[in-house]
Amino acid sequence: MSPRLRSGQRGAIGLVFAGTLALALVFLLLVVDSGRLYLEKRKLQAVADTAALEAANRGGQCAGSTTAVDYAKQNATRNGFTVVANDSSRALAVTCGTLLTNALNTRVFTADATKNDAIRVVASRTVTTGIANGVWRLFSGTYNPNTTLTATAVAALAPPVAQLTIRSSLLTVNSAQSDILNKTIGGLLGGGLSLTAVGWQGLINTNVNLLSYLDQLAIQANVAAGDYATLLNTAVSATQLIDAAVKVLQTNGSAVAATITNVLAIEAIAPNTKVLKLGDLLNVATGTPTAALNTDVQLFQLLQGVAQLSNGNSLVRADFQLSVPLIATFSVKTKVMEPPQLSAIGNPALAKAGLATGTNQISVRTAQVRTLISVDAPILRTVSSVLSGLAALTDPVTKVVKGLLNLDLAAIVNGLLCALSCEYTSVDIASQLDVYIEAASGESHVTDFTCATSATKTLTAQATSSLATLAVGNIDPTKAFSSSTPVDVQPIRLIDIGTQHCTLLGGCAARKPNVGGGFLLMAQSAVGQRTESLFYSPVAEMNLPPTYKSISSINIVNSLGNTLNGLQVTYAPPPAPAVPNGALAGVATLMATITTTLVGLVQGLLSPLLDPIVNTLLAALGINLGNAEVGANLTCHMGRAYLVI
Repeated sequence: MSPRLRSGQRGAIGLVFAGTLALALVFLLLVVDSGRLYLEKRKLQAVADTAALEAANRGGQCAGSTTAVDYAKQNATRNGFTVVANDSSRALAVTCGTLLTNALNTRVFTADATKNDAIRVVASRTVTTGIANGVWRLFSGTYNPNTTLTATAVAALAPPVAQLTIRSSLLTVNSAQSDILNKTIGGLLGGGLSLTAVGWQGLINTNVNLLSYLDQLAIQANVAAGDYATLLNTAVSATQLIDAAVKVLQTNGSAVAATITNVLAIEAIAPNTKVLKLGDLLNVATGTPTAALNTDVQLFQLLQGVAQLSNGNSLVRADFQLSVPLIATFSVKTKVMEPPQLSAIGNPALAKAGLATGTNQISVRTAQVRTLISVDAPILRTVSSVLSGLAALTDPVTKVVKGLLNLDLAAIVNGLLCALSCEYTSVDIASQLDVYIEAASGESHVTDFTCATSATKTLTAQATSSLATLAVGNIDPTKAFSSSTPVDVQPIRLIDIGTQHCTLLGGCAARKPNVGGGFLLMAQSAVGQRTESLFYSPVAEMNLPPTYKSISSINIVNSLGNTLNGLQVTYAPPPAPAVPNGALAGVATLMATITTTLVGLVQGLLSPLLDPIVNTLLAALGINLGNAEVGANLTCHMGRAYLVI
């Protein structure tokens, strides 16, 4: 190769090198320039983010005051971004509003000075135009030595959280009530209990932290910590549900040792079949912050709910007897048809939008329970008031039978022969009858709330008292608890009209029943649903004891008394002779007298016996919404603010 060619190549290499170096310098300049602008933009975005977070966290307002603007500017100043009046190089625009989700499922900020659900901060700053950008603008004919950077941040506080709770009306327990509780709760679980009144009172007075309970149950159910949605839908046993409460109580030390012993006694008879779901008792809406679960649940309600949930998922029914010595025996059969929902936590804004339905609704309910009480009260035949009442019935009954059948019971034998022997009218009263109670679920759900400020917040819930069916008569137990066959209530033969032959010296012969027929008794009524609005203001914050409201008194026991008032009495004639047409009209006044006397006898004796038993039984089952209290909690913003856009 000639020297000339080599020198020519050296010139070309130098030219390529110079061009490459120039291009590298251009790219370096571009990188440095872009990096500078990027860093300025990052700083500006940080200013906007922190300003928006502070304004939201401190509850800044735009209507009536400028606290949102003040809080944002104070934060910006602390971060080296000072806004000076008439200085166009720096600006901070603060806007209050709400956050909505559009059709594309994207968050959209909507300005509204009257709302502070979300706060938008737009920070802007003028900086020197970069060299590369300046050259480009120079050739494009729009050269400007300065460039304005902007950064936007939207911060919102966590959504509101509300909780509803149904509290049992059973607040104190005596020895008689403890016996009913032992047999009811034990029967629902399929075993027997022997807790004292003090023991039950301890369960009523003890609370369990819900968050600790859920975490403990997650360990026993092998569910990941914090995955409460999965936990609520995981199949567990009644034993696990009760044992989790024991583990939580044990962290309190010896102060609750006696209570733990009683809970362990209940756990010992609980079924260990994994067919239950905690979500059927406690409803926690998706998206509920963990902090909202840091609340308390009454231990008695929790155990009561587990017993009902267990019974509702089995074919077993509680079947036990209660005795009032020398007075009456009560055979009680009860079955949970639908378990209760003791507590519910969620977003009241979503609950309000969905009204009474949907997965976002915050609602609680009592259990749906059927109960059959068979009363055997032989004392009815010996109580003086009954004997005198029956004696008072003898004359009108005799006249009714004579008027209907033309059968003169009292004068079968004339007065002369009655000096030695006589046929007397014998009125006998039955000692057995059935009382049937079916209580549908009463419920309460959130319908509205306001959160203008934490001091003036309100919560509104709608409460519907349970629909109850009450019946007195002769009831078939197999149909009483059937889900497919309606309950069959038949009249009971309460009064039998017979005769008895007695002699002055030889005593009385055996009584002849149904000589003059008898009187049948039956009652069946319904306690209609009643809806009312519960307005809570003030309302307790989450994690504090709830604010309770009582529902207007519509209770089943009072309605049972009304049912006894409405007893239907009908006359059943003997097989022969037949009752002539129109004969009843002639004895209508006498029939009214007999009906009034019979109703007074039954009500006067049964009500004092039934009321305390039914009261405690319903309280043990938690089905008497008429005496229940619905508790409410509301926190307008649970937790710290967070960036949403």
